[in-house]
Amino acid sequence: MVTTTAYQQTLNYLFERLPMFSRIGKAAMKPDLTNTLKLCAALGDPQNKFKSIHIAGTNGKGSTSHSLAAIFQNAGYKTGLYTSPHLVDFRERIRINGVTIEEQWVVDFVNKYKHLIEEINPSFFEITVAMSFLAFAEEEVDIAIIETGLGGRLDSTNIITPILSIITNISYDHKDLLGNTLAQIASEKAGIMKKDIPVIIGEQHEETEKVFFEHSVKQHSPIYYAQSHWDMVRVKQDAHYQYYKAVNKVEQKICDIKTDLTGNYQQHNIKTILTAVELLSFQGYNLLINSAIDALANVKRTTGLMGRWDWLQEHPAVICDVAHNVAGLTNVLLQFAQVAANSRHIVIGFVKDKDVAEALALFPKEATYYFCNAQIQRALPVADLKIMANEAGLTGSSHFTVTDAVNAALAAMTNDDALLITGSFFIVGEALENRKWDMQ
Repeated sequence: MVTTTAYQQTLNYLFERLPMFSRIGKAAMKPDLTNTLKLCAALGDPQNKFKSIHIAGTNGKGSTSHSLAAIFQNAGYKTGLYTSPHLVDFRERIRINGVTIEEQWVVDFVNKYKHLIEEINPSFFEITVAMSFLAFAEEEVDIAIIETGLGGRLDSTNIITPILSIITNISYDHKDLLGNTLAQIASEKAGIMKKDIPVIIGEQHEETEKVFFEHSVKQHSPIYYAQSHWDMVRVKQDAHYQYYKAVNKVEQKICDIKTDLTGNYQQHNIKTILTAVELLSFQGYNLLINSAIDALANVKRTTGLMGRWDWLQEHPAVICDVAHNVAGLTNVLLQFAQVAANSRHIVIGFVKDKDVAEALALFPKEATYYFCNAQIQRALPVADLKIMANEAGLTGSSHFTVTDAVNAALAAMTNDDALLITGSFFIVGEALENRKWDMQ
């Protein structure tokens, strides 16, 4: 029986030995797929032993991945789910039927393959991808939903041949790695397209449409645009659910949708998800639109999804969202402005390789801010953040930990106020890890 100490020691070994993008940024990136291919070859090429769906995109990958996993689980399929980064526990990255892999499995894997790790010296992401593929193969999953980490073409997950590829959307992020134009970024994401494998594009954009079309022609990949298949009209929303009328443009039918994905931006993801369900049913999977809609009501409970317009409590309102680029933050801040509140409070922190000045320009000047930094090397120091925020006309207090920032915000609020926690996965992760919230 594994002890918590043994598990933590194993994680420390992985965190400290292997370059980790989430902690150090670009320096952790490897230039090709060689290490992942070597690792998986030594493990018996587990990526070839299960069927998969591959999901890339600037935003919406996590929500789309978890939603499809919930739909497959609801239909009775044994479902693997690989996502990144984790918020609280490393094992969130690898789930089977919504349950994280066991601590013992992680310890045993590292003990068994430590020689391989030290011989190949992979990045942290490369070894976690290999781990997930082995776990899914050992568990003989019926389907695995695989989310890319960054980009697509050179992402470690891109050694799979899926039954369906999905690109949720394209906006600016990681420009130093993926390119300075939407077309360049789209080209990197389009690298997940495989020969003769259908691909769904979640959101169309003039700058990217030609890129995707050319890649699909080159790969003989049938291309489907979610916006051509579905439209969505929201009819109601509260802290727990939002309700839509979904219009099937092809069949001219209207469906009622209730979902626990409460972010305004989820309407785009749901169009993509429903289009995927249609295509997968044509491939022989027992997926019906009505049962898929049932699954969308309980994505969080079914899969463990956290941090996407997540209401942590209602009085006072506390909401967290992992938005960390301009496109994501624009949507989140628009929705936060719609939350009823006497005064607005924002706990905020960033990693230092983001367009922080551009992001700060989006934030409302009338809110009260609690600037902080996550406890990772890649975090933008709070002193630097406060200077940049003040230049953007934002005022507030500085805190060296997320916990201190959250506690200060809650102490200053009344029950009629609202708090948003955002800026990075790591800010939200530490806010979730270090405090018990009233509403789960």
